[in-house]
Parts: sequence; structure tokens; C-alpha cells
Amino acid sequence: MYHHQNGSLERRAQASNGDIATNNVVTVISNSNPITTRLLGSPRSDHMPDNYEDLPLDFNPLVFTSLERHLPPHVINLSKDVKAHYMSNILLRYLPHSERTRMQKQKEYRQKIILNYPPLHKEIYTMHSENFFTPSFLRAIKANTAASFRSIMAEPSRGIYTFEMLQPHFCEMLVSEVDHFERWVHETKFRIMRPNTMNQYGAVLDDFGLENMLDKLMNDFIRPLAGGFHVDDAEVTLNICLGTQFSGGELFFRGVRCDEHVNTETQTGEIFDYSHVPGHAVLHSGRHRHGARPTISGNRINLILWCRSSAFREIKKYQREFPNWCGECRRKKKERERVSIAATKEELLKRELKSAS
Repeated sequence: MYHHQNGSLERRAQASNGDIATNNVVTVISNSNPITTRLLGSPRSDHMPDNYEDLPLDFNPLVFTSLERHLPPHVINLSKDVKAHYMSNILLRYLPHSERTRMQKQKEYRQKIILNYPPLHKEIYTMHSENFFTPSFLRAIKANTAASFRSIMAEPSRGIYTFEMLQPHFCEMLVSEVDHFERWVHETKFRIMRPNTMNQYGAVLDDFGLENMLDKLMNDFIRPLAGGFHVDDAEVTLNICLGTQFSGGELFFRGVRCDEHVNTETQTGEIFDYSHVPGHAVLHSGRHRHGARPTISGNRINLILWCRSSAFREIKKYQREFPNWCGECRRKKKERERVSIAATKEELLKRELKSAS
């Protein structure tokens, strides 16, 4: 199904966990309550959140479990129902009525697929970390320290991290599962939604039952890495090459930008190209401008996960400049500092000359 194309397997982590590696406090106004509420920018690492899988929710239960760590003191010890309502109001701020309608239709669409699609490899639908991940990756996650993460990761360019992650057998099973799904779609003439307009042959893995496994992957294995390397000051993208045999298809990166500067010129130090390696992952800020070159021959299939941060989106509303992560904001700030220093030196020199005369 992926002849001479870039196969893209998409997985979105919807408006979720607010992974902000700072001590900022985010102010949020609830749509149903005029009282100002607050989300903590940094999660409470010592707090054990509730399990929300038994509640009827509009969002994935793991989103609530993750977001609970950011709740303010006057909310975090309330009942599970109250906390779920509180968090739902915050999440719904990012979903207008049209988007909620779309979500309901998507939910019905997914249920129809799951009820009819016969999985090929049922073992990949639940998390089995020893069978999915490489031993080095699992050791680093278990240790959960910056030193353990650095032992398996390379940073070939600022803010871009690469590491070996998936075992070959799991990559093969996931690819064959998607091929099996594509054949089922063709045989049943079922109309499916592709990841986006750039991928004619991609598949959204959540659509045919892999959502829970991928939520576990993101929350238990990717979030610790993102937090350890401060990639989560923006929204995170994880791009994993599954194979198979191909040439071309390199990723190219052109610097991190905020919305205002997304089309500004690329600086020399921001240019970086990366060649995919099966089983290896690339982790970077979602604000990092990037793209993929055409696959020259063979079949390149990648698993792409996007993690959206509600806290980051809220913070952006109250800031005009982002010198901590936007390359152009940082360049302009340095230029202003240079001009200010030069003006101060000139003024001091004038005073010295005036005193001397």
C-alpha cells in the first residue's frame, strides 16, 4: 500500500497534559464558572492521580489522569467527578462547537471500524514494553534520570534528540498490522480518514483500536524524556522510523519559531538534515520548522505522535515574545541588547570627553 510513497502513521495526543517544565502559573477562565481558576505550570510529581476510565468523558481518560497533576491546591483533593468537570471545562476552551461536533462524528466513525475490523496482531493493542522497546531505552526510562536519558540520546542539533527506541520485531508487526488494515479497507470499500492532505497512504492508528496502547507509550515513556530534556516548553513531536527498505526521505529542520516569526529567514546554525534509521526516534519541539524530502525508492513508513499542551497554548496568549525557544525572538532580543550596550558606551564616552574638556 506504500509503493514509492512516504507512509505516515499518525497518532495525535489531543489537547492534553500541559507539560510545561517551569514554575509558571497559568490563569484559565472557565466557560461555566466566572471564577478565575489556575493550573500549575509544573506537575506535582509526588501526587498520585485518579483513574478516570469509569467516567463518561468527552476526552481520553488518560488526559485527565495526566492533567490532574497540574490542578491547584483547592481542587486537587476534591472528588473525582468534580475534578473531571473542572478539567473538562478547561479542555473545552480549546474546542469550539464545530470541533466538538467533529469529535462526536469521529468517535462514531472509530466505533464502527473497531466493531468490524479483525486485528492481525492482537498483542500490539496493549502495552508490552519488554517486547516493544529496546533494552537500552527501557533501562533509561526505568532509571528516570537526566544522566540515564543522555546515555541513550544524541543531540545533533539544538533541541533535536535522536535515540534507538523500538525493537525490529515490533516495527514489523506494526507495519504488517497497518498493511492488513489497508487491505481490509480495500476489500470492504470502507472510507477512512487519512492523517492529513500530505499523506495519501497514511493511517490514523487511533482509528482502529491502538489508542490506549499509544496513550501508554506517550504518558509512560515519552513524557519522562520530554521533561528531562525540556523539549516540553512547547508542543512535542515524536517521529519514529518503522522501515522498511528505502532511500531518500530525509527530515530537514530550519529553526524554532513562534507564530509571528514562522516565515522568517533561517539562520546558518539552524540548518540540520536527518536521515531516518528503522527503529530510531527523533524528538523535537512541535514549533521546530521541519519537513521531509521525497522518498527516492522503496517504502518509508514512519510513526508520528504529536502531543499538544493546553498549558503552553494558554501561556502563549499572555506573551508577545518567546526568546527562550523562538530563534527569531532570541535574535531580536540580542540585537536590542547589543544596540542598548552600544548606546550606553557612546553616552559614557561623551560624558568622559565632556569632563576632560
